[in-house]
Amino acid sequence: MASAPPIDQSVLEQFGYRQELRRSMGRYASFAAGFSFISVLTTVFQFFALGYSFGGPAFFWTWPLVLAGQLTVALCFAELAARYPISGAIYQWSTRMGTAAVGWFAGWIMVLGQVVVIAAAALALQVVLPAIWPGFQLIGTDTSPVSADGAANAALFGVILLAATTVINVLDNRIMARINVVGVTAEIIGAVLIVVLLLTHADRTPTITFETGMPGSAFAALLVAAFAAAYVLIGFDSAGELSEETRKPSAVAPRTILTALGAAGLLACLIVFAALLAAPSLTDGRLATEGLSYVLTSTLGDGVGKLLLVDVVVAICVATLAIQTAATRMLFSMARDGVVPFSSRLARVSPRTGMPAGPALVTGVLAAVIVAINFVSPDAFLAVGTTCIVALYIAYALVTGPLLYQRLKGSWKGGAPAGTDENGRPLFSLGRWGLPVNVLAVLYGVGMAVNLAWPRAEVYAPASGEWYFQWFTVLFLAVAVGAGLLYRWSAAKKRAAELPQVGQVVLTDAANA
Repeated sequence: MASAPPIDQSVLEQFGYRQELRRSMGRYASFAAGFSFISVLTTVFQFFALGYSFGGPAFFWTWPLVLAGQLTVALCFAELAARYPISGAIYQWSTRMGTAAVGWFAGWIMVLGQVVVIAAAALALQVVLPAIWPGFQLIGTDTSPVSADGAANAALFGVILLAATTVINVLDNRIMARINVVGVTAEIIGAVLIVVLLLTHADRTPTITFETGMPGSAFAALLVAAFAAAYVLIGFDSAGELSEETRKPSAVAPRTILTALGAAGLLACLIVFAALLAAPSLTDGRLATEGLSYVLTSTLGDGVGKLLLVDVVVAICVATLAIQTAATRMLFSMARDGVVPFSSRLARVSPRTGMPAGPALVTGVLAAVIVAINFVSPDAFLAVGTTCIVALYIAYALVTGPLLYQRLKGSWKGGAPAGTDENGRPLFSLGRWGLPVNVLAVLYGVGMAVNLAWPRAEVYAPASGEWYFQWFTVLFLAVAVGAGLLYRWSAAKKRAAELPQVGQVVLTDAANA
């Protein structure tokens, strides 16, 4: 196995780290990492029914709006990726722009959010598999993921998928990268085919997208309908998370962050638009319960429709793998700095495979535990999905917020093209647009996080009405922050208790000398 290119290795050494992960990923593999985390087919199919049930056809407009907001965040991340090409990007960037405490909480919330995203992605198989073949409904008869039967069936398939992705994440990053590349290529081809085929079967005009079709406040409905787009368009930072495994990361990562989000966002908008124009009916209630699976099989016929749904299954599996990979690198990066429990074990990289096996096992097991909540109640499906989005939005804000502070203070020098990347070109820079873009990124991120976390009973507990599902996101974040504070307090207390002992040893050695 050839060693890492000297220029990549020397860049990492500037930050005090040695090359342990294997640098084997090129530009397309880096793009695939971000695109597969977003996974248009996985997430659009998973949350289309939710968005339509609250916003009607007009929920289409939430997609370009959310894409515009996330692009402001991605542009800020691109500047940081060029200057700090390190694994655990969100944690590393937040630490360097803010303080060690801010960075720690960004990393802590991010890794917890990513674990929940892994679980949510694995649960998406239930949206597709029974539509391909009724025999995939192994538990009960109701295939809806928000029914008791569907939720339990989703948990069963989710655990099976997590076992497979965990094994792959332990093996070798070259295997993971190849699966990502093949899966993303198949997903892009499938997404384009879906758009083209649905548009050729369109029965309506685009003006339909200006109708909510729902009673009550259109604005309030669209705020909830935006959950679908908000869930889909996250994870583009994964190209930065895998910087230590990417060749020429300062040149590659900024551009793949932007292209992954841009390509996924454009395809998502087109899929939703084409589905609304081609759906057999907008009023029979099936769009709000069965979503895109209903559109494909009803409009394109069982043969073509189910073939495309198989492509969606591939996308779901690859997305779950990619998300777990990103979470693994985040946990590894924090463990390498000794700031999480069991750091010494979680920071180990296998010299044989070049993979951090400990974090892969931890993220896989924790995600499986979250998936198992679906056995308890169908309300867990939406609670889990929304919680992970909020966690990631908060972690993103803990990067863009400190970055904005550095800009306002005049300490951020990234606005001017300072330094060059591995290709000898100026590092990616927003120049004079940096400040306004950063302001918009913070406003959008905080606003969307509040919107997502707002405890709406009709959204979070429609089946059971249980208060703990209604407040699930808020409670999860409170527990996460509380557990983080407790860990940091106990770690600081332990260090303080060890200092006098260290000092005594030094004094005793000096006296004996």
